[in-house]
Amino acid sequence: MQGKVEICGINTSKLPVLKNEETIELLKKARAGDKKARDELIRGNLRLVLSVIQKFTSRGENADDIFQVGCIGLIKAIDNFNLDLGVMFSTYGVPMIIGEIRRYLRDNSPVRVSRSIRDTAYKVLQMKEKLINENQREPTVEEISEALGIKREDVVIAMDAIVDPVSLYEPIYNESGDAVCGMDQIGDTKNTDESWLEQIAISEAISRLSDREKHILSLRFYEGKTQMQVAQEVGISQAQVSRLEKNAINQIKRDI
Repeated sequence: MQGKVEICGINTSKLPVLKNEETIELLKKARAGDKKARDELIRGNLRLVLSVIQKFTSRGENADDIFQVGCIGLIKAIDNFNLDLGVMFSTYGVPMIIGEIRRYLRDNSPVRVSRSIRDTAYKVLQMKEKLINENQREPTVEEISEALGIKREDVVIAMDAIVDPVSLYEPIYNESGDAVCGMDQIGDTKNTDESWLEQIAISEAISRLSDREKHILSLRFYEGKTQMQVAQEVGISQAQVSRLEKNAINQIKRDI
């Protein structure tokens, strides 16, 4: 977005900026049915939309699309703003714009969330916006769950389910110009050099066994058959199967 002058055909460098007093006056006129005042109010707050969408443009979404969705949130904020609250319009408008953009991104996300969880998340976001407007601060999870009459765990699960996925290659920390990505913080405790060496050693040890011993170990530990089942399939006694199995395992241990 940096350096971008036109978005949705609008020259952002020439967008007007309304003072809070001017905004309140236009809101009163718009509430009285003055369409010209409403249009002027929308145009006068487009910079507010522009400032909000900055945080969403790094996700690879089309800036024009995000801007248009943000404008829908702005219009909703204008139509629903309560002049009796005694707060600045931006205090109410910014959460409304963000909420509208997040809903759009959530509905168009490649990660699908169940309808019930998504509905709960919508209710949580709406209640969160309501509590922000009432208390002028971020509500706690407990406050949201109490207001909705649902469990705290359900609030957390719903909100976690709609969190946008982050690329493992997205920088999460920068120090001295060297970016650290999420991938750099993930460790694989299974596919280590030591485990690879063990697998190689085991494979080499098994290769030294006789064909009958390999076959018995395969039936016992890969196919999960009992010694009696192996004995019936191979055509020997269970005691012989037990002896061959034990000798093969001991041989592998010695070779490793």
